Amino acid sequence: MARYRNTDWLSVLKKNRHVETHSCTLKAAEGKPVRLAGPQRAVEDLVPLSPPTAYRAVTVREKTSWTFTLAVRLPGLGTVRLVVSFKRAELTGTAVVLVTNRVDWHAQRIMTLYLHRWPIETFYQDGKTPLGLDEYRLRHAEAMGKHWCLVFVAYAFLPLDWLPPSLRQGSLPIKTIGEACRQQAQALMQALILYVHERLQLGQRVEDLFASFFAKQQTAAAR
Repeated sequence: MARYRNTDWLSVLKKNRHVETHSCTLKAAEGKPVRLAGPQRAVEDLVPLSPPTAYRAVTVREKTSWTFTLAVRLPGLGTVRLVVSFKRAELTGTAVVLVTNRVDWHAQRIMTLYLHRWPIETFYQDGKTPLGLDEYRLRHAEAMGKHWCLVFVAYAFLPLDWLPPSLRQGSLPIKTIGEACRQQAQALMQALILYVHERLQLGQRVEDLFASFFAKQQTAAAR
């Protein structure tokens, strides 16, 4: 779809994705080309073959990573640019591999642009886990849209609860979004219990209270 719309794209590449070896030129530390067996090799097999001297330090938002970039061909995607990134200069730990159709972009630009994706990733994680973005049983697109809007609104207001009173530079949230959700749920239950107690004290019947709580569900069942 991105190719159909003539749009630039950038993403994380799965490490089991295969690269066409004839399009990939790797050189050892002494400058000799590295022979790659087979017509295709997985990306995770190519990363250890790239020499440490091929990596360069790239600093984005005051964080430095050690990256190696090259243009290759991927089946189904054509010619793309890969950026292999490590957090440590020793090239230890897990590497992140980014891929883009813009083979003319350098590593720093690719990494800078990809960081715009991070808030979206955190929203997916928070939205699906504590906020129930994907936990609904609805049949109509309009009803699904309303559910999503409620999740978006909750996600927009919850930071008011978990941020510290002072928004000075470098201050961190005082609680996680999960903790904020649980605290709000407890406050809601407390308010509900106090409301029921108050109505019972005023003489309202339990049956009438339950009827008012579940009136919408009873109406839907009657249809």
